[in-house]
Amino acid sequence: MDYSEGQLCRDSPAQAPHIRCMNMAPLDSLRGDYAGMAPDWTVTQTPDLYSDEEQAVWRLLLERQSALARRYACTEFLQGLETLGIGDTIPDYAAVNAKLEPLTGWRVVAVPGLIPDAAFYDHLAHRRFPVTVWIRKREELDYLVEPDLFHDFFGHVPLLTDPVFADYMQEYGRRGVEAGPNVHLLARLYWFTVEFGLIRTAQGLKVYGAGIVSSAAEIRHAIEGDGVERLPFDAATVMHRPYEIDRLQNTYFVLDDFRQLFEAAQTRLA
Repeated sequence: MDYSEGQLCRDSPAQAPHIRCMNMAPLDSLRGDYAGMAPDWTVTQTPDLYSDEEQAVWRLLLERQSALARRYACTEFLQGLETLGIGDTIPDYAAVNAKLEPLTGWRVVAVPGLIPDAAFYDHLAHRRFPVTVWIRKREELDYLVEPDLFHDFFGHVPLLTDPVFADYMQEYGRRGVEAGPNVHLLARLYWFTVEFGLIRTAQGLKVYGAGIVSSAAEIRHAIEGDGVERLPFDAATVMHRPYEIDRLQNTYFVLDDFRQLFEAAQTRLA
């Protein structure tokens, strides 16, 4: 079943992907607090209210995934981590925006959790990246059903400092706004690029997808796993390739250059 075609969103063993479902479950069945949100589905982040335990979970995840990223992630991702100064406390989105917006025009906006496709694409089209405000519990370090703050922030935000990737994300959002009944094709493109993409570099094969870089299991599996397809990236092929949401991926698509992504966003949806 295609991930965006009418199901409640679930994650793979990697982490919860930030693809929005066309038909969301009722809000009272979702984990976030949707009371008091704005019409665009945003909320106010209150960084001072995170508990000591929540901060400890952030540090555990950050230490583990940063170490893995230094080995497996692409240079652009690592540079983004350094540029934004992501440290051992849960990020203050406003402080991050003060660094990010002058670089590429992107801003992080706080959301309660999963939001509908229309709202998600509209935010991307206006260079706003939705980031969940709650963080997983300690017993969920390796698996959770809905995307949390760590996946959204650590996995996605660093690459928004890269001008080419940043432009792709905005163009992707614009296409999503216009996609209509073919939005499921864009969901597949997002899955195999933004969430589970690989790129060939001078240092060898590296990861850039958020679903990989935020997962201890998937990041090793994507680069070193046996019996895994690592195919040359082709947008038309990607858009017609089904994917699975409840296990480590067995197929990844490999870019030669991030500029391929921007070209992919122009691909005809059919």
